[in-house]
This record gives sequence, structure tokens and C-alpha cells, in this order.
Amino acid sequence: MKKLFSLNKIFFVILFLFVAANSFPQQKKLKLENEINKVISTDFFKNSQIAIDVYDLTSQRVLYRKNEKLLFRPASTIKLLTTAASILFLDDYRFSTSIYYKGDLRDSILFGNLYVVGGLDPEFSLLDLDTLIFKIRSSGIKEIRGNLLADISAMDSLFWGSGWMWDDDPTPSSPYLSALNINDNCIKINYSPNFLSKPALITTTPETNFVTVSNNSIMTDKKNSALKITRDWINRSNTINVTGELSINEKPGETILNIFDPTNYFLSLLKENLKRNKIGFSGQTKISTLENGAKEIFTYNRTIDSTVINVNKNSDNLSAEMLLRALGLKYSGKPASADKGIKLIDSLITTLGMDPKSYKIADGSGLSFYNLISAELLTGLLKYFHSNGNESFTKLFNSLPVAGIDGTLKDRMKKSPVFQKVNAKTGTISGVSNLSGYLTNKSNHLIAFTIMIQNFTGSSKVAREVQDKICEIIFNN
Repeated sequence: MKKLFSLNKIFFVILFLFVAANSFPQQKKLKLENEINKVISTDFFKNSQIAIDVYDLTSQRVLYRKNEKLLFRPASTIKLLTTAASILFLDDYRFSTSIYYKGDLRDSILFGNLYVVGGLDPEFSLLDLDTLIFKIRSSGIKEIRGNLLADISAMDSLFWGSGWMWDDDPTPSSPYLSALNINDNCIKINYSPNFLSKPALITTTPETNFVTVSNNSIMTDKKNSALKITRDWINRSNTINVTGELSINEKPGETILNIFDPTNYFLSLLKENLKRNKIGFSGQTKISTLENGAKEIFTYNRTIDSTVINVNKNSDNLSAEMLLRALGLKYSGKPASADKGIKLIDSLITTLGMDPKSYKIADGSGLSFYNLISAELLTGLLKYFHSNGNESFTKLFNSLPVAGIDGTLKDRMKKSPVFQKVNAKTGTISGVSNLSGYLTNKSNHLIAFTIMIQNFTGSSKVAREVQDKICEIIFNN
């Protein structure tokens, strides 16, 4: 009888411990739910919408969900899909920019044409252009008696994404697209004070004749400046218009604008650099496909690794769009297009166990207002990469902005418990503010989360504060 009593006692102790062990996480989950619900019960959400999907990757359990299946505009959080697909499907891909010549090279004179062939490189810089010039000189060419030709056949002719806003022009966040890119397809306009009643001093970086500066500004002794610098974007012209007043007490500053027709921008900079490096050229610059029999001088290659980091850390739209087209180019051939790249995004969504027909993907950067995805999809992507536990997860994780440290999260959560504990992608367009990524909580559990907020007016400040507060709640629970 005593033995039976002892066995019953042991059973009840085990049962108690089992119930206690399972009720404690439930209590924590309920506490987290109540705290998040309190944050999102404010007047801000009477008119706006929110979707949340939070998953504990360490204990493999759902922590919180609300509207996770509803379709929202992702803005730049769609870059998680673009970069994830690139990591999975472009592991051996190289962006390229190549120089060829066709003709006779005699006594350092090229009797023929010089070709530059664009391979979608979004990060090709002025320094890289210097490398091309050096390689041209090293090949023995000191004069070109022919034309400079650009082969941009690697990409279709659509220079903007589907659903982009026409009045975002001429901001650098809406760059014109080409298979041949340089300097982010942008130009920097530098301004500084001049003498009173004179125009402000205006220069450009790079210095180039590709743009025309129309300077109708005037210096003033007023305390506040009202200087306006823009490009004649309405006529798709590269005339830089400078108007308004600049105070004589104003410090030098700068404005960055996008450039229309990046292909010819590249050719103009190449032509001007040839001249600066004393390589003779008096021909024309044109767009033409590479001729058979042309001889390669040099190819500048770039892996996608730095591009993936640039896309997620800095939310670079040009790089995101070139990654999307690179996906299309690798698997469907020339000319690359957004539609061809989106087929690979659809493949990624299928790999995640979801139906691509349930979503609308229009571009790779999130500028398009046609895009519609769910919080469930983004968190599902984060879960999938973590479950792989390999180099792919490391690449994605390390490419994300770190709270209070870098990228688009550099100035957020600096004085918060989640400082340096959040690695996440932001997403912001008019009426939309999203945050999706990973968070390490105080118990050292890794959490995948997505917070999508949309349909509000005015600044996204309140939406960002809500996201930051929810991250703190997740951290503390």
C-alpha cells in the first residue's frame, strides 16, 4: 500500500512539473500578447492597419500573430525576397563591365571602335572607370579613330519599374535603370556662398558636360536660405536648375539628383576620362551591340556579396533592381527583365511552402505601389533561412541593418534595450512603414518577426515608434 502511495505521489509530482513547465511559456506568451495589444490599441490604429508575425526560432513556437495573412504593401522589405533569392540562386553570378575593340591596332592607334559592354553592375563607380582607362592604356591604345559604343543588350529598355511613382523623379532613390550603370546613376550638385547679390557657386561631382547647369540663384544677407536645386525631370532633360536664395552665412552643402539616360551618362564620363588621360578620341558615342570578332581588353567582375549587403543595409534601389534582373538574365537569358526575375522570386516563395499566386510582386526594390505581400510570408522566409543553418543564413543575417549601429537602423533604438539586438530590414513609402528581421531576446532566444503598418497619413514617425516598442516587448518577454 505504501509503495502504491509513493508511486501516486511521484506521478502527481511529475504531472505538476509537466503542467508548470508548459503553463510558464503560456503565461509569458499571454503577457507578451497583452503588452503588444495595448501598444496597438491607440487612436493611431483607428484608421491605419497593422500586421504582425513573431516566431521564436530557438523554442520553435509562435509568440504573436495578428493579420499575418492580410496583404500589405511591403515597401523596401520586399528586398528580403530579392536578396534571399539572389543568395540562393546567384551564388556563382558575377556582374560585369567589359571593354572590347574591333578594328586594327597599329602604332598605338586604334583604327576602329571601342565597345563597353554592360553587365548590370549597380555598383560600378568612378574609381572603377579609372581602372578601365588604365586597362585601355595598358593595351597599347593611345588614340581611337572610331566611335565609343555601348552594348546594353543584357537588359530590356524599361528604365523604371512597374508601378513606380512619376513624381519621385528626380530623387536618387528612383534611379533610371540600364545594363550599364555608373555612380549610382546620380550626380552630386555642390553649392557654396558667393559675394552678396551674386549667384551661388555651383559645381558638380563628377565634373561633366553631360549636364547643363542653369544657375538663377542669388546670394542674400537673410538668415534663412531658400535655395532650390532640381533637374528638369518633367521634360526628361539633364538640365540642372538652381533657383532661389542662398544666405551668405550658409555653409557649403550638396544635393544628389538622379540622371536621365544612364547609358549615355556612362559614355560621356568615359569619353571625358579618355581625354583627361591623354587618349585621343574625336568620334561619336552611340548605343550598339558588340560585333562578332571583337577583341576583349578587360572585364571588371563583381560578386553579388557586396551588392546584397548594400541592398539590405542601405536599402539601395538600383542594386535591388539589378539583382532582380540578374536572376532573370542567369536563368532566362537576354534581355534581362523584371518579369523574368520575378519568376525566381516565385520559385523562392514556392520553396517556402507558400503559393506565389497569393501575392503580387512587381519589382525588386519595393518602390512599386503594386506590390502586395503578407507578414506571414516575410517571417516564413526568415524561418526558412534560419532552419537551413548554413552560409545562406549567415549571408542574409549579416546583410541586415543593426539597431543603433548601421544602415537604415543607424539612428533607431540607440537608447533601447534592443540596441544591437535587432538585425532587420526597414520599408518605407508614403503611408507605409515596415520592419522585418531577427531579434535576440534577453533569454538569448533568436526571434523572427515582421511588423507591417500601412494606410496612415503624414510622417511614419509614430509607426516607427510602435515598431521599436514592440521590439522591446519581444526582447523583455
